[in-house]
Amino acid sequence: MLAIFRKEINSFFASTTGYLVIGLFLVLNGLFLWVFEGDFNILDYGYADLTPFFQLVPWIFLFLIPAVTMRSFSDEIKQGTLEILLTKPITIFQLVMGKFLGAFVLILVALLPTLIYIWAIAALGNPVGNLDYGILIGSYLGLLFLAAAYTSMGIFMSSLTTNQITAFIMSLSICFVWYYGLDGLADLLAMHWLGNLSMRQHFDSISRGVIDTRDLVYFISVGALFFYLTMLRTKTKR
Repeated sequence: MLAIFRKEINSFFASTTGYLVIGLFLVLNGLFLWVFEGDFNILDYGYADLTPFFQLVPWIFLFLIPAVTMRSFSDEIKQGTLEILLTKPITIFQLVMGKFLGAFVLILVALLPTLIYIWAIAALGNPVGNLDYGILIGSYLGLLFLAAAYTSMGIFMSSLTTNQITAFIMSLSICFVWYYGLDGLADLLAMHWLGNLSMRQHFDSISRGVIDTRDLVYFISVGALFFYLTMLRTKTKR
């Protein structure tokens, strides 16, 4: 598993892919939060908190994470190297986990520089440092669980096709439906139970600083479901 993980990380940073993903993520966040006028601009928001940031990142993740995961399995299948990997002394679980961790750690590295926003917001507060750190911790924890769920969905979609662009579109679509679509359908059809399946509701719940085990179980279950589906799909290639 560690060998697969290192291979994934090296492949990201041996080319411009890893740097491009991290750079694009930080540039987009910086522009929307500090430069462009609009609902996400912190200076226009009127309050010294990071609510606009946590509202914006799930939208960026919709494009960023599928772009990271689209090559995970599709490239291996296209080049015929997946069959070679499956002959190695590793289990399917270790193979999928190595792919998952490689993509997830790249997203984690992209998130780390955004911690400087906490210092910036603390400096803007009146009095200085007037922040609700419980909400901040909960919101970042929510982003990690959201990223893990998106990553699991992305690698599964990548295992279904040899075309990276197709994998990207399918990943973006399923992440959008699971995050925004179910919430919209619940309101449209007045089926409130459907809204409980939406990642948005559970992310918002964690972002309020209240760590509810139901929200944690939800994200773990969604991630585990697509992880298991990826294992089943990979098993058929053996």
